[in-house]
Amino acid sequence: MLGQEGGLSLAIAQVVQRLKRSGLHAQLEKQARLCLHNPEIKLESLKEDIKEFLKTSGWEKKLQNAVYNELSVFPLPCHPSAPPEHIKESLAYMRKAQGNWEKRILKSLNSMCTELGIPLAQKRSINEQKELLSKWNEMGTDEPDLSLFRPVYAPKDFLEVLMNLRNPNYESSEQPSFRNHLGLIQVPLKVKDIPELKEYFGELDLSTGQMDIDDSANVPPELFENEHLRLGQKVLIKQDSAASQQYVRQGCPTSLRAELWALILNISSQPEDILYYEQLKSNVIQHDLLVDSLIYKDVKLTASNDDYYFVFEDYLYQVLLCFSRDTSVLDHFEYNSATPPKSYIRGKLGMEEYAVFYPPNGVIPFHGFSMYVAPLCFLYNEPSRLYQIFREIYVRYFFRLHSISSHPSGIVSLCLLFETLLQTHLPQLFYHLREIGAQPLRISFKWMVRAFSGYLATDQLLLLWDRILGYNSLEILAVLAAAVFAFRAVNLMEVTSLAAAEAVLADLSTLKVMPLLQIFLFATGT
Repeated sequence: MLGQEGGLSLAIAQVVQRLKRSGLHAQLEKQARLCLHNPEIKLESLKEDIKEFLKTSGWEKKLQNAVYNELSVFPLPCHPSAPPEHIKESLAYMRKAQGNWEKRILKSLNSMCTELGIPLAQKRSINEQKELLSKWNEMGTDEPDLSLFRPVYAPKDFLEVLMNLRNPNYESSEQPSFRNHLGLIQVPLKVKDIPELKEYFGELDLSTGQMDIDDSANVPPELFENEHLRLGQKVLIKQDSAASQQYVRQGCPTSLRAELWALILNISSQPEDILYYEQLKSNVIQHDLLVDSLIYKDVKLTASNDDYYFVFEDYLYQVLLCFSRDTSVLDHFEYNSATPPKSYIRGKLGMEEYAVFYPPNGVIPFHGFSMYVAPLCFLYNEPSRLYQIFREIYVRYFFRLHSISSHPSGIVSLCLLFETLLQTHLPQLFYHLREIGAQPLRISFKWMVRAFSGYLATDQLLLLWDRILGYNSLEILAVLAAAVFAFRAVNLMEVTSLAAAEAVLADLSTLKVMPLLQIFLFATGT
């Protein structure tokens, strides 16, 4: 019990420390000082009067939301004396695998530099700066020659690494439940079974109303949607992050989604946020990074060829180029199993005092990275706000999709959850696909690693992302991937090759997310 209390007091201390470093702390201090001039504030009851003032003026709610935000993002310490690396990742072999993967990515980046004779970073000339500034809002019209650049890695390269993960201390006899696992992931992590998923995603059950379900809860859809819209408006008026998170579990009305997501992510655009975005933009204008070409190439290869997202090409460049320069993103490495890559100033290789994080945000983009941003362009058309929302969703959720860890929302756990659900509840299908060399994970991995962006129709994707925010978890991605296989099971049972299986699952754009999830979790007798 003492350990628990110690852990709780440490967690409180950590939250207080992080809030002290935030802009909110300075704003609260300023408000408290201002209210001292209020005639209703009496010296003899100073503390109570200031508390009451902060409550009635809405600052207490802002503080509550900030605390809730910190607790949603940062993991609670597992033990007061746990070393820092255990907060990042408790399993040594996962930390080692992640470290090896990082070295491989950095080697790929450095060898591209050497081959092309291009520095990792260089200052733009005055003319280049002027030119970039003049076409900032129409970068999509630019057609640089990117033929020599290649993505640092693609999802299939990452999958190969995950398939080779092994726990050196593990014997299959120690964990009988894992002995019969025939999937590609061979590390024994604890993942939820169907009863646990039913409990966890309880608000998705057949008796609860959902946006985009025509016959849920025996209530006419327009009646449910009108009532749900009214409730959503009340939640917005209250400005309560926790209530918003609970609300979006049943889906967001389109008209409220942008504001509700901002509230859940505790983002309120202040003048200083816009100024910060402008500073990032200025950094882009002044310095040319090698990763800029990787970002250009990725947008050209993915979003520019997408029927839904090609119109947002300029926004994607703006957001991603600014993101690469944002050193505040480095904070998420406190709880990310990854470590930001370092580069050395020319001629100073290996000398730590000449090491710099590269890129400045510590995140090397891979093939498909821009698809994390693209769907958000439907919700936010003001670049600095779009930027803030993307950055917050990334540091809360999406980084877990391309780093090796044992976290329940980490990509390794998602792969294992997907394979376990399929092997347990659709064994015939699973064995059939395995026998013909079409391991299901080889097909579903690219969906999960991109959070289904670019695969589902945008309205369906946003309903799926509602649930990621609502449940503060990425596990829904693995459940949906299994549900897609279940939905196409009859066709898949007839295929005789990986190519044929991929053809059956090539187009997900007509699928409806909520019915698939509900049928898989609650209506199949599983």
